[in-house]
Amino acid sequence: MTDVSSNRRELGRFLRTRRERIAPEQVGLPAGPRRRTRGLRREEVAVLAGLSPTWYTYLEQARNIRPSPEVLDSLARVLQLTEDERRYMHVLVYGEVIHPEPLETDISGNQILEQVVGLMAGSPYPVYCSDQYCDLISWNPAAREWFDDWDRTPKAELNFLRWMLVSPAARQVLVDWENDAQDIVARWRGEVAKWPGDARIEALIAEFAEVSPQFRQWWDDHDVQEHRSRVRRFRHPRLGVQTLRMVVLNGPEFSPAAAIVHIPVQV
Repeated sequence: MTDVSSNRRELGRFLRTRRERIAPEQVGLPAGPRRRTRGLRREEVAVLAGLSPTWYTYLEQARNIRPSPEVLDSLARVLQLTEDERRYMHVLVYGEVIHPEPLETDISGNQILEQVVGLMAGSPYPVYCSDQYCDLISWNPAAREWFDDWDRTPKAELNFLRWMLVSPAARQVLVDWENDAQDIVARWRGEVAKWPGDARIEALIAEFAEVSPQFRQWWDDHDVQEHRSRVRRFRHPRLGVQTLRMVVLNGPEFSPAAAIVHIPVQV
């Protein structure tokens, strides 16, 4: 179990160290000849972040208060934190990152995922990548054989959940289509909780509810499932009914997207 008071103390210490490393001129403030404080004063951070100086002081003192994600992001902006540091504050307060942004890397997250899929191009088992919207980013040739020929799908419709809900191919290739579709909806509910207020997610929920009565019912049931491995049964065009294990591969460089790898079930 996480020690909440310990995390509050760590957040206070972290904020203080980051405050002390920012020179006043970095945020447009005069240094002044008699300035004795190293870095920024608490009052200055509070004003720049749109907070009460007393409230911010309580935060550094590890008082029993819980800043909102928006407050944490405002402090990250003022203190000129990296994305790693901003995420760290979110984890200390919430145990997870709210609205993760791309990390500073030499290549984009999607490029990493495309390379992962490219590495598995010769695999006889399907691999695909999708993001927090369930949009399909890339897939290997086997995915076209086991799922559908997504190469022929218009780009605007390349969404795995939409495919599950409306494509006749989904019902054909997935032996337990209803169970699998409910699982995807429950997983998505768990994922979108990390993106409160996202306009596109809200639009997709409305769209899916319009095109699929099953989605509307399942969404209203509020079932939640972690994004983890599970077994799927396929009707393969040459091999007949086959059972594969779906494994989720993710990492901070390409979060919130993930690679979905399928491997044979060991009998």
